[in-house]
Amino acid sequence: MSQLLLDIVPGWQPSLDNFVAGRNLELLSALRHALSGGSSERCFYVWGEAGSGKSHLLQACVRAAQDVQTNQNMQHSANYAHGGVPPRSTDMGAAMVAVDDVETLDDAAQVALFDLYNRMRDSGGMLLVSGKESPLHLKLRDDLRTRLGWGLVYQLHGLSEEEKAQALMRHAHARGFALPAEVTHYLLRHGRRDLPSLMAVLDALDEHSLRLHRAPSVPLLKEVLQQELKL
Repeated sequence: MSQLLLDIVPGWQPSLDNFVAGRNLELLSALRHALSGGSSERCFYVWGEAGSGKSHLLQACVRAAQDVQTNQNMQHSANYAHGGVPPRSTDMGAAMVAVDDVETLDDAAQVALFDLYNRMRDSGGMLLVSGKESPLHLKLRDDLRTRLGWGLVYQLHGLSEEEKAQALMRHAHARGFALPAEVTHYLLRHGRRDLPSLMAVLDALDEHSLRLHRAPSVPLLKEVLQQELKL
């Protein structure tokens, strides 16, 4: 059997609409408000454990900002960077910049983020930063930690089992197939705990079922999970 979890074309892109908010409705509302121009708050720091949805949320906000710029025929950019800071040449006049996993930044990147914070504040752009810990506990430069704490700070809460099931059902629907309840329950019991990994298995199940011309089922899911362990 071919390797199922490699070279899979994603069926959808992260968006605010397909983000399952769970206990994070206030954060989602605040971000939508800021993106629409209805808020004067321009700096957000979001923190939470791995797999809680930080990357999804940051990428979704960048996508939303890009859509706004396109709809308004504006030339400002919106950039996303994971574990780094976009080059200064790309963020000049940017409407929004998102920096993911701030705790992985080296000394030079921390200086670059500090400068970026000041430029975005002066230009009125929106800066969205994520990390695994609250600003108080980040092992970063003191001046950078202070700046990140000045904006709105939200803890991103992970999803409950019921909310994960809802997210998986939405993901399956977006890919164009029905996900039987027994498949969802089996995946939640035997798959990895974080949502990105669960989504990846679901994508692999879809590919496998299409390849074999069989509907998604628990036996097919078992084959996918067994193959995942071999990769």
